[in-house]
Amino acid sequence: MNPMDTITQQFAAHNYKLTSQREAIVKVLLENEKDHLSVEEVYMLVKGSFPQLGLATVYRTLELLCELHLVEKMNFGDGVSRYDLRSEEHDHMHHHLICDSCGKVAEIKDDWLAELEEKLEKEYGFSVTDHRLDFKGTYRICTGSGCKRAKEGQTIS
Repeated sequence: MNPMDTITQQFAAHNYKLTSQREAIVKVLLENEKDHLSVEEVYMLVKGSFPQLGLATVYRTLELLCELHLVEKMNFGDGVSRYDLRSEEHDHMHHHLICDSCGKVAEIKDDWLAELEEKLEKEYGFSVTDHRLDFKGTYRICTGSGCKRAKEGQTIS
């Protein structure tokens, strides 16, 4: 099933309408999946198709998507809330590498914590329903003179 079908089903299952504005917001998230967009970035990308769209509508829609567990709200230490689509292929949220120098964020799709989850279940009787892990550090290229982003003072997400 494609991601849009899953999202449509989740809306229907919880008696929410997938309005054209909400659909446009979801499509922007899908088209920019690796970018970890902020509310303002989503707003600017959707505004072209829906000039009458308000920033409050984008906020409310993103919060609804979080409530439906379709999107994860996260902060990578820059004080900006960013939104990341959850994947059907994985039981848990993916993990991130966050560069302290340039702000680059890379995703790790592998679930390295499955063994730990089993141990938590066996030893503590604790069943993990979700987890997210962010690694902060510096890319090798950023410690030398090769990091263009650090030189230019840019950050990306």
